[in-house]
Amino acid sequence: MRRRRVTNAAMVSAGAVLLASTAVAMAVPAGAAAAGCSVDYGVSSQWQGGFGANVTITNLGDAVTSWTLTWSYSAGQTVTQAWNTTLTQSGAAVTARNVSYNGAIATNGTASFGFNGSWTSSNPAPTSFALNGVACTGDPAPTTSPTTSPSTSPSTPPTSAPPTGPADITVNSATRYQTLDGFGAAQSIWGSAWSTADTQTLVGMGANQLGLSIVRTGLSPVSSEWSTHVNSLKTAKSYGSGVKILASPWTAPAAWKTNNSRVNGGKLKTDYYDDYANHLNSYVQYMRGQGVNIDVTSVQNEPDWHPDYDSMDWSGTELRNFVRDQGTKVQNTRLMVAEAVNLNYGYTDPTLTDTTARNNIGYIGGHLYGTEDSGRLRPYSLAEQYNKPVWMTEWNYHEADGSGSNIWGNPSNLAVWNETLDDIMRTVHKSMESNWSAYIWWYGKRYYSFIGDGESAYGTTAGAPLKRGYAFSQYAKYVRPGYQRVALTKSSKASPLEVTAYQGDGKITLVILNRSNSAVNNAVIQAPQNVSRAEHYLTSQNANAASQPTSVNGGQATINVGARSISTVVFTL
Repeated sequence: MRRRRVTNAAMVSAGAVLLASTAVAMAVPAGAAAAGCSVDYGVSSQWQGGFGANVTITNLGDAVTSWTLTWSYSAGQTVTQAWNTTLTQSGAAVTARNVSYNGAIATNGTASFGFNGSWTSSNPAPTSFALNGVACTGDPAPTTSPTTSPSTSPSTPPTSAPPTGPADITVNSATRYQTLDGFGAAQSIWGSAWSTADTQTLVGMGANQLGLSIVRTGLSPVSSEWSTHVNSLKTAKSYGSGVKILASPWTAPAAWKTNNSRVNGGKLKTDYYDDYANHLNSYVQYMRGQGVNIDVTSVQNEPDWHPDYDSMDWSGTELRNFVRDQGTKVQNTRLMVAEAVNLNYGYTDPTLTDTTARNNIGYIGGHLYGTEDSGRLRPYSLAEQYNKPVWMTEWNYHEADGSGSNIWGNPSNLAVWNETLDDIMRTVHKSMESNWSAYIWWYGKRYYSFIGDGESAYGTTAGAPLKRGYAFSQYAKYVRPGYQRVALTKSSKASPLEVTAYQGDGKITLVILNRSNSAVNNAVIQAPQNVSRAEHYLTSQNANAASQPTSVNGGQATINVGARSISTVVFTL
């Protein structure tokens, strides 16, 4: 079924979290355990006729060994499927019960579940909840009112909460790794440019925007084509925050090549090396004249791949000779080599080991195709030795649909989510652990990518954020250029989690992948110092960068990490 996002202002926007609680406390029998609760009900995503929601119960009374949460809908909404709960509905009344593994909730502990539902005219949030028959007011309810004064004065309540206890994730900011340049995607290399609205969605930092900080653009061999992307690049620079532009050429002009063609490889003739350097420089200066600074200019996209479209063949030695002898002619930018298909060191080692050539470049680039299988999804020691940041500048992977289908337009399609989490986001995590400084996906606007392109066969809405975009934004939006990755340790409880941590702008940011089938609840994160604020955002099969509840105590925060999810936790120090 095709699902599309709606923008009606009367609807609850994706990621908004609504706190719903009753205004009156229900009486409890004498002798019963003290009770009390609060409920976070969050609409994580919404489309025409359907929605996804996440619910977190916080137990403010005595510990319970099982729970039943009830509420009613006011606009005819219907629950269609649920997870981490047994959920039934009778008319407007909904009853959610614990399952075997999440019935126990300690005092101040939490339990979470989620569900999908349908709506017709509107989708207002419930206004009241009850836990085990007791209204959730946000305060503990006493067992019974005392009829006589107590024989002794009650103890004075503590001025601050006691320490949470041993941490499950401990951040060690004294040990630092690479500085991040950002996360990004490419424009269409041969097609039309992103629209202004597309660009703003991709680089913006607002709600339902993805926060990309690098835009990759093609450097055409034909100068009359350079104007195609000017407006979108200007928008990216002005609307985004610290956005860098990477320009990648696929080929030199045909007349300068040994095969006299733009396609099927062919080498750049050595007597045209200076012309090619001037060609790259002319592009950079043209863009500067249009108000667009090109931060990084690649010498060649995939010098080791010679397809029947724009391409050009280089060896590692030839690349070294070019940047050594001609590199200084390309001004007001930093050069990159070599964007080889699988980060083949044979295309970059010669430049790194030559002093002049090395001093003429700023970055090492490579693509992810086959890199993991070849054993190069790891730190590149020679690049680190010479302080050259490594950028992963392209990967395109979309096998979930087999021969093709409209699954990409379904925001909760399981195959799409599994591929996004287990393949795409896993490799982002491993790239960060490999000390790489940037991760750049292929086209940002495509049916399998970050925003839809509107192709009817695949069911996406042009310009609308897709599941893969929300997942990628868990890094891009919160790990900003200039942040530095820092060390951390994990407890056995946190062992299923794949975690990296970053520090910058007075914040510590953690990105957490939970690719297991079990939630890790009440995970305690220890920061190096006291935290003034903690934010938690989560993307899963049924949530899109949805805000999640957190509790903060000094330098610790406690969160629930949902099964099969990617989370970002941002500490403001």
